[in-house]
Formats: sequence, structure tokens, C-alpha cells
Amino acid sequence: MENTKRFTDKEWEKIASLLSEENGDPNNFLSQMMDEDLYNTAKQWKELRKMSSEKEINVDKAWESVVARMDENGLVTGNNPPGIRYMRGAIIKVAAVALIVLGLGSTAVYLNNSGYLSKKLTFSTGNDEKNLQVALPDGSRIFLNRNTEFSYRLNFGKYNREVRLSGEAFFEIAADASNPFSVDAGNAKVKVVGTSFNIITKNDLSKVEVYVKTGKVLVSSNSGSQSILLDPEFVGTVDSKTSDKKINNNPNYMSWNTGHLDYNGQKLEVVFHDLKRVYNMDIAAEDPGILQYPWTSPIDNQPPDTIIRLICGSFNLSYSKDGNVYHLSEK
Repeated sequence: MENTKRFTDKEWEKIASLLSEENGDPNNFLSQMMDEDLYNTAKQWKELRKMSSEKEINVDKAWESVVARMDENGLVTGNNPPGIRYMRGAIIKVAAVALIVLGLGSTAVYLNNSGYLSKKLTFSTGNDEKNLQVALPDGSRIFLNRNTEFSYRLNFGKYNREVRLSGEAFFEIAADASNPFSVDAGNAKVKVVGTSFNIITKNDLSKVEVYVKTGKVLVSSNSGSQSILLDPEFVGTVDSKTSDKKINNNPNYMSWNTGHLDYNGQKLEVVFHDLKRVYNMDIAAEDPGILQYPWTSPIDNQPPDTIIRLICGSFNLSYSKDGNVYHLSEK
């Protein structure tokens, strides 16, 4: 009973009706549920149904007996948790027959104890980590930026290719027209067949942001009210109320992944913003005028102290470091 919250009411009812063969399974729901069931529940259930008995089991009577025994032991009260209260109808029959099987000494039915719905692999990065590569079973590759969490279920690829992302990551997806790849990005869904793209689950405007490098990407709000199809070099943003797309005009959009930054006279204010995103560098200018200086040199995976010395040498500045923050000032 400790695991009843793992399924919704509808899922409990559907499991019971499918196991009891009261309904068909056109969407392979039961197969997906049982895919990682260590106890081979479906097989045991079918064998249970075939068991010969001199007298047919009266499930309702058996359940009444179970409830009576629970009541005797103080397990049935008016304040029972929802997990007990919602077990009605077909679910009650499942529980009753499972308890009967236990009483007969046969194999138990572990519908909610095997954890097949919750089994997943999760990868996460901290504040000083980036480009953590995750290789998926279908050949796809995911590169995680800092402070990002990515997860997928162990049966990935068998019935679908669904993953979840919180943070930022670059995706290189293996093509499979019969099994589209989808990303739960929190406030939006991203769906592709075979392509490469970048996702930010929450940008400065608290929207899901997607940049497409190759292929096409469909981005939709969770409600389905907003949807956009993105071609290569487009950046799209989606939330529950709006959607928008535009050509990417930032040559350094993917620099967090490559480490390479190109400039052609951009202000240091822009450079410092990029350095924070790409190298996690915090830079403060004591004189606001410093932020207006133009920068034209590329930055390509140099150590942070080297980058600061290059900037200071170019504009005759000095710097000090307080913790993780570089403070720039005029000499």
C-alpha cells in the first residue's frame, strides 16, 4: 500500500481491467507497464486465471473477509489515505485475488511494488560542469549544460523515445520516422524525427526556447494551444499563451557547447554576458564606461584568468578577484 500513489486512479483501474481481460489494449499500455516488471506479473496472472478449482472463488466474499481482518487489526479507519479509499471495483478484485494467491502459497502479484513505472536513468550537472554527454540506446547523443537535469526510462526506444529535460542541452537525435523523439521541457513539448537542436527549458522570459541546427522541430505548449514548426537556424519560444520564432542572429548561441566566441566590435557588456554563459565567469566593471568598450578578438577555450588578462591588456585596465568575481577598473 506504500506504493499506491505511484499510479493514478485511472491507471489502477486500467491495469485491473486489462489483467482481467475486461478490455483490450490497443495502445500496448499493459505491455509498457510490465516491460521492466521483475516479477513477471502478467504471466503469473494468466496462470492464476487458469488454475483449476473445485469451487469458483467468490471475489466479493473474499474481499469482505479481507476488509474484516484489516478492521480487526485497526487498519480500516475513517482517515485512511486516498491510496486505500480509491481502490474500488476492479481494483478491489485485483487486491482480493492477490491476497488469495498469497494465502494459497502461490507467487504474489506485485503490481505496485516492482517499480517499473518509476525506473529511469537521471543525469545532472552542477554549477561548474558542462558538456556532460549522455549516449542513448538509439544512438542519439545529448550534451548537458551547467545546472541541468536529464532523464529517460529504462525501456526507452521500445515503445517510444521520450525524455525529460530541466535546464539546457544540445540534442543530436538518431533518425527513426516510425518512432519520433520527444522531450518534456517542463512548459512545452518538443518533438522530432532525426535532427539536432538546443533546448533551454526556461529563458530570461520564463519561456521554453529551442534553437534548430539541422532538421525540423515541432514545439508545442502543454495545453496544445501554442505550436510552432522550426526550420534550421530558427529560434522559437513557447509558453502557455504565446509562441514566436525568428532567425538566429547570434553567432555565439552555441558557444556554451563549443567554447568558441567570435566578436566583431561588440561591447564588453555583451562579452561579459557571454563569458558568464560559456565559462561561468562573473565580471563586474567598477566604471560603467568600461562596458562600452568594443571587443574584436575571438575567445577559444582559454582559462578564465587568461581571458581577463587579455581584456585588461587591450584596454589598459586592472583587475582584482573577490571569490569568483573579477572586478575591472581603470588604471
